[in-house]
Amino acid sequence: MKKLLLACFLAAGISVQAQIETPQPSPISKLEQKVGLTDVTVEYSRPAMRGRTIFGDLVPYGQMWRTGANANTKITFSDDVTIGGSSVKAGTYAIFTKPTATNWEVMLYSDASNWGTPREWDDAKVVATATASVNKMPYATESFTIDIANITSGGADIQFKWGKTLVIVPFAVPTDDKATASIEKMMAGPQAGDYFSAARYFLEEGKDMGKAKMWIDKAIEMTSENPRFWYLRQQSLVYAKMGKKADAIKIAKQSMALAEKAGNKDYVKMNKDSIKEWSK
Repeated sequence: MKKLLLACFLAAGISVQAQIETPQPSPISKLEQKVGLTDVTVEYSRPAMRGRTIFGDLVPYGQMWRTGANANTKITFSDDVTIGGSSVKAGTYAIFTKPTATNWEVMLYSDASNWGTPREWDDAKVVATATASVNKMPYATESFTIDIANITSGGADIQFKWGKTLVIVPFAVPTDDKATASIEKMMAGPQAGDYFSAARYFLEEGKDMGKAKMWIDKAIEMTSENPRFWYLRQQSLVYAKMGKKADAIKIAKQSMALAEKAGNKDYVKMNKDSIKEWSK
């Protein structure tokens, strides 16, 4: 009995110990910022000074630095951006830096899965490099900080701050291209896909079939040079719903022929079944 109680006590002690939580010396941080029409996210760990000399000591000059602590510091762009004169595709990148007393070499690396710096550095994975001057701040920043600042519709700055060091790397976002494309698309009116989606919604929800027919007819007209079997399928369903079964059968046959050519067996079967049903 005593042995059983002792075992229970030890198990309870281990369970309590397993639940103990302590703060991390370099806590994780996540920054999300909209720049123009582009989403920018930074994920990194934040070491603290704790009375230490940082650059030139804890972070040696002239050596590759993970730019934070623990796993890779990562930056994600939802659109293509420009950094250091290089075009960077939308995606997630590790940030590596090589600090000196006067400037930093800041690199975006396509492999962001490392813990610290890669065991084998691959120059082919460097998608952009920027050289930025070291600025001295009048006050010290205790915890390493990355910020997105000086935001405009066309870009912003990535700021690295630790101790009294401030390093700024500008980047540009394609706001004007995206906004212009959006405006031109809107001014040109709805696209075929918009008419198709509207017609499908009205059909599925049993709404005004007159409008559904008008919209699906417009979608078919706009794609007449490159007819789409799924558009024609939707048109046949609208016509059948309106009682125009002869027209629906004719359209379904067109859809089936295109589906057969495309090798889409599902649409072939659906059209075949509908033709059989509407022919009764």
